[in-house]
Amino acid sequence: MENFLPAFMALLTLGGILLGYRVALVLAGSAALFILISDLPVSYFGLIVSRIYSNVIANWILVSVPMFIFMGLILERSGIAERALRAAQSALGGSPAGMGIAVLVVGVMMAASSGIVGASVVLLALLALPRLLENGYTKETSSGLIAASGTLAILIPPSVMLIVLADQLKVSVGDMFAAAMIPGFTLVFLYAIYTLIIARKIKPVAGLKKIQRPPILSLAVDLLPLLLLVICVLGSIISGVATPTEASGLGALGAILIALIYRTCSIDIIMHSARESVVATSMVLLVMIGATCFSAVFNGIGGNSQIEHAFTGVAGGPWLLLCSVMVIIFFLGFVLDWLEITMILMPIFGPIIANMDFGNGLAGSNLLVWFGILVAVNLQTSFLTPPFGFALFYLRGATSSTLTTTNIYKGIIPFVLLQLLGLLLLIAFPVLVVGVL
Repeated sequence: MENFLPAFMALLTLGGILLGYRVALVLAGSAALFILISDLPVSYFGLIVSRIYSNVIANWILVSVPMFIFMGLILERSGIAERALRAAQSALGGSPAGMGIAVLVVGVMMAASSGIVGASVVLLALLALPRLLENGYTKETSSGLIAASGTLAILIPPSVMLIVLADQLKVSVGDMFAAAMIPGFTLVFLYAIYTLIIARKIKPVAGLKKIQRPPILSLAVDLLPLLLLVICVLGSIISGVATPTEASGLGALGAILIALIYRTCSIDIIMHSARESVVATSMVLLVMIGATCFSAVFNGIGGNSQIEHAFTGVAGGPWLLLCSVMVIIFFLGFVLDWLEITMILMPIFGPIIANMDFGNGLAGSNLLVWFGILVAVNLQTSFLTPPFGFALFYLRGATSSTLTTTNIYKGIIPFVLLQLLGLLLLIAFPVLVVGVL
């Protein structure tokens, strides 16, 4: 019976999540239940409390999470992100190809300045969708391009997901941020190639007024402050000048200062952003606490050792394990959120991957950073896959009068395939990930 406890625990936890119960409560509740029905001593509860304190409550890296969320919300609520989006559209939107590339450029800017998928997708949908349709793009292509561009916010730093992944894999957040840059722009490059191919097939729309490019000075006023903020925040982390926690504070303060410069800042905006930051951060930390309980008990009843033995004892070795993890994450992305997948799987598979030799010259921290970026790219796909792809929900909600669910589902298929192609490139060429470390 004891040999089956890990499988029972995993199935019970997954079932509770799929039934719609709160993830944090399911994870913590299953941990408490299996302490009682296994041979673990009741004193194990004390061990879990100490782990919660050391892994979550006393973890200074996690202070950067609410600060980056707050920074993104200030940029969105004050209209700074929208101002930059309109400027980029005006500068690049003079043709169907230019309009498509403008959406990608703005998606990158939103990703690097906020890291919030919902804000990116909604803004792109409201501002770019009408222009894409006017320029001859189909509803399907428009929806796919907007959803894919918006989800770049989960991969391109500063990303809350990368912070959580770095914490779970016990690697430097700065290394994760640096390693994510080339993979992020690899996906942008793949999206751009596809967009240009589609744009070449679009016939010029009769009577469409060509957008006049704004003066250079006007572009500088709209874009430079945001670009300088991004460079200061990411540059200070990657160069080692500041820790992620310190840089997140710099980003939050910088966002407020830019809003004051544009005269779009108010006490209401700051308070509303602060409240939403508290709610979002509480959700993240509660899940992390529940996951700490789950992983401690799952390991205590032998779950980690069973999984390691199952994978290491099968022909194919490390590569079979890696492919299996990637497949599991991809399909779990259809039904679970990235945070749930990260908190459940990384404590299990991270230590196993760390002790394996893939024959690609990677070991130690570099190996875990490479694995973490592969997971991040895979998790980004979960935002685009139905039925629970969050980017699809945001897009449908913002464009309910224009796009149907069928339009959106058809539109994201090419971009999901492009993301899987990007994932294969990162697996085959690790230098794209660790070459900058």
